[in-house]
Amino acid sequence: MGPADELVRIAKKLDKMVARKSTEGALDLLKSLTGYTMTIQLLQTTRIGVAVNSVRKHCSDEEVVTSAKILIKNWKRLLGDSHRLPKKLQREQGRKVGETPSHCLGTSSRSPGTIPGSWHLPVLPAWPRRANSSKTKPETPRTPTSPSFSPSPCLLAPCYLTGDSVRDKCIEMLTAALRMDDDYKEFGVNCEKMASEIEDHILWRRTGDMKYRNRVRSRISNLKDPKNPSLRRNVLCGAIQPSLIARMTAEEMASDELKELRNAMTQEAIREHQMAKTGGTVTDLFQCGKCKKKNCTYNQVQTRSADEPMTTFVLCNECGNRWKVC
Repeated sequence: MGPADELVRIAKKLDKMVARKSTEGALDLLKSLTGYTMTIQLLQTTRIGVAVNSVRKHCSDEEVVTSAKILIKNWKRLLGDSHRLPKKLQREQGRKVGETPSHCLGTSSRSPGTIPGSWHLPVLPAWPRRANSSKTKPETPRTPTSPSFSPSPCLLAPCYLTGDSVRDKCIEMLTAALRMDDDYKEFGVNCEKMASEIEDHILWRRTGDMKYRNRVRSRISNLKDPKNPSLRRNVLCGAIQPSLIARMTAEEMASDELKELRNAMTQEAIREHQMAKTGGTVTDLFQCGKCKKKNCTYNQVQTRSADEPMTTFVLCNECGNRWKVC
């Protein structure tokens, strides 16, 4: 049995351990991996990096987690060396310059089969990064202006750490948003695990680093909204799955009160723009607030209850300005 077949066999064993939530014997398998001379081709074909990263994320045994982290760190160094290859050699190997085969190491913290075809995404970089550092004057790394992502010690449990400071901070802030009130205790939810799953799905759906950050911010803002506690409770009780909250829009996450207000404003705007210009009555009784002319057309519509006065919609025939008179 060649090294590739043996690595595939070990990867399948690790995956089964994660699926059974029993990592007994994982330490021996991880130690056996140190005896292999790893190459990028082996990482790509055997997906051993994905399996090891999955064990690192879901195992509670500190020794197993440490061993997995060491392996991943060594393999990342191997990938880093590949970036220093000449362009011609990289083209011969079928890889573009600067492209990181993140699917080899499974840095997005997903076990195989979670999302089909999800392993071609690049690893979320540790911000900030400097481009063409050999030609530019060295500068002190700066984080993009954002008080929400200010650096501070990470308080996550080791099993939920991703190895990326930005991702770890996002998971920590999502955890704090889920723990906004003590109601999470009623459901017996592990907020760190739930926050990690939400962040994982956001990472998969992102198309850029800034979009990833904006998505995380919007989830945190809506989960912390004191006027919309039902959203957080629905997430905690499982009515809204982590995969769903990760892709919901701002309109979908809004409170019922805000949804009703938006709907009422939309309906009113539709009624105003559906008023036919030719169906009104021309008058000089109204003066346009923009052009100060008195050449107007008006319509009267019953928009409220029958015992309320009708609403008058006015259109300026000179400049097209519209307004209403209740």
